[in-house]
Amino acid sequence: MSTRMDDETRYTLTVFLNAVVPLLKPLVAAKPELAKGFRGREGVVQISALVDVGEGTDITGKGERRATHLEIVDGELRVHLGEHPAPNLEIEFPSAERLNAFFKGSVNLPKIRGAAANPALLVATVKALLAMSSLLSAKEAPKAESDQELLVKLMFYLLTTGISQLNKAGHPQVRELTVPSPDRVYAFAVDNRPDLGAYIRIKAGKSKAFRGAYTRSAPFFTMRFDSVLSALGILLQTDDMLESTAAGKLTMAGSPEYGAELGALMMVVAGYAQ
Repeated sequence: MSTRMDDETRYTLTVFLNAVVPLLKPLVAAKPELAKGFRGREGVVQISALVDVGEGTDITGKGERRATHLEIVDGELRVHLGEHPAPNLEIEFPSAERLNAFFKGSVNLPKIRGAAANPALLVATVKALLAMSSLLSAKEAPKAESDQELLVKLMFYLLTTGISQLNKAGHPQVRELTVPSPDRVYAFAVDNRPDLGAYIRIKAGKSKAFRGAYTRSAPFFTMRFDSVLSALGILLQTDDMLESTAAGKLTMAGSPEYGAELGALMMVVAGYAQ
């Protein structure tokens, strides 16, 4: 008998594999202590979950899987969505539910293949995953300014990529915005910090997330913050959006109704990622 995921499990898995795991690249690049573990190394690390066990299994007895893999080239991480045919190291969960629970903080050990041949790569990957989990689970702004900036960047990336990936996965609330939409760009920005920005382009049901500032013209809608701490106040939900707007900490550049729609989608992504 074949076992299939329900929609909520599938959407959660989509956010973790396609939006959260890719954050390892900018995280490692920003943290010398993490980059050191990958320095000079080559290989492919895959994070996967079996999603169909039973009649759908292949000749090896394994079910269909969902995966994201990291290609390490001379110590640099390159992220690829989807399965790699022969990863050097694989962190495999027996189900989507198990992977989702792990990323939500449960003690849930996966099966690890290739650890004996690649112990240093395993240690570097686990350290990066733990660092990312610690940063993204913050309930208040980190004390170090560099960590504050990094958290804003990662959360902007997570929100834009998460919305786009949920759109591709057919999430009804996201599709409600994207399907009738003409060509529009929605952006997140911090004043005088274009390096922290991110945006998503939407057109007729299609979407794509980008990192950095949108420079071709003014975006259709921008959620702009006057500082990193102001951004964290909203992203970590420690500040009230209306009060931040009244105080000038947050500016909605565009029609208010689109700000409400974007805010609702932010909550959708956050709900799956937490």
